[in-house]
Amino acid sequence: MRIFGRVRQRPSTDWRLATNRAFTLIDDGRYDDADALLTRAADLEPWLSESWFNLALLHKFRHDWEQARSAGLRAVALLEKDAGAPDWWNVGIAATALQDWPLARRAWQAYGLPVPGAASIGDEPLGMDLGGAAVRLSPEGEAEVVWGRRMDPARIEIQNIPLPSSGRRWGEVVLHDGVPRGERTTMTGGVASVYPVFDEIELWAPSAVPTWVVLIEAATEADRDALEQLAADAGYAAEDWSSSVRLLCRACSESRMPSDEGDGTAQHDPHDHSAPGRPGPLGHTGPGGLWSPERECGLAAPGALVRGLLDGWVADSPDSREWRDLEEVC
Repeated sequence: MRIFGRVRQRPSTDWRLATNRAFTLIDDGRYDDADALLTRAADLEPWLSESWFNLALLHKFRHDWEQARSAGLRAVALLEKDAGAPDWWNVGIAATALQDWPLARRAWQAYGLPVPGAASIGDEPLGMDLGGAAVRLSPEGEAEVVWGRRMDPARIEIQNIPLPSSGRRWGEVVLHDGVPRGERTTMTGGVASVYPVFDEIELWAPSAVPTWVVLIEAATEADRDALEQLAADAGYAAEDWSSSVRLLCRACSESRMPSDEGDGTAQHDPHDHSAPGRPGPLGHTGPGGLWSPERECGLAAPGALVRGLLDGWVADSPDSREWRDLEEVC
């Protein structure tokens, strides 16, 4: 096969050795050393799309989006097939990170996805609304899987209230990788649905809404639900971490796990806090699974509003509701 007048041959031994060594270094986190080897490989085989795909992948790991976009575009220019190549997916992630919306539209369309406004040359963000999914925050650390709304193939808006250890807030938008690591299944009306779990790459859009933790006394589940509804009506969120968060080992978190009743977007679809060697439920229930009135709740609301929300919740049923120990945690 000829590309730009040259006969394409199998990669040389030197190319394979440099590339294999580079990915060993990447696994060890030695990105600078891997960069030198992959750059050498690209010099050895500049007509090979894999040379530039590998460089684009490395720059994605380093969050060097300008370089990832540049190498990714060189890779797709050498592709032999029209659609579905992962090279285009990496270009789409880099373009999204850089808010290069015309290129993002082109990348997703070239990958084979239906993209609204793909023919537009405007600079408006994508608004694809791909439904519910889960994203693993801090995937290399004390990971936490939360539910969110997919805005496009590379962005998720967080809809749970993450635990403070994640450093993330309700309503933030995170850039995520394209290959799922794990799945969550939910049952709605007896019908099972499967949702992918994507790994976070980086924060894409921060939230100005702080996270609070508060201890509440809710005599019944309906009392707890009333607080969550009150916060939602105000345009913010409350979440009963005592029942919505579960502890999983990392191996379980990265497998297919059931998430009880839900649709992948509801506040009570469990989200996961992965800690090796610490599997098991976090929920506060009494003997035999009975309701325990004391609950630990996360609240996402401005400081000027949060106490008023809690006081209003108690005022609606003072005999069955109390709160104490409010603290801003993220």
